[in-house]
Amino acid sequence: MKTNNKQQPDFLFEKVNYKILLIGLGVIILGFILMSGGGSDDPKVFNESVFDFRRIRLAPTTVLIGFGITIYSIFKNPKK
Repeated sequence: MKTNNKQQPDFLFEKVNYKILLIGLGVIILGFILMSGGGSDDPKVFNESVFDFRRIRLAPTTVLIGFGITIYSIFKNPKK
């Protein structure tokens, strides 16, 4: 008689970790979308919207929060 001892592959992360990681990546992408734009088609005309609150404060803060979420997803131990 042959016994099939197939082992299940051990993944580094659990399903919860991957969900949190994808949420963090989504927040980072949202931050970069918020940061985009504000340019001018004519190089001789300066557009003041480059220094808008959205591009100076909100977008970088959103990207940093996204990085924090992804770091949390890496360090989270679901087995506890």
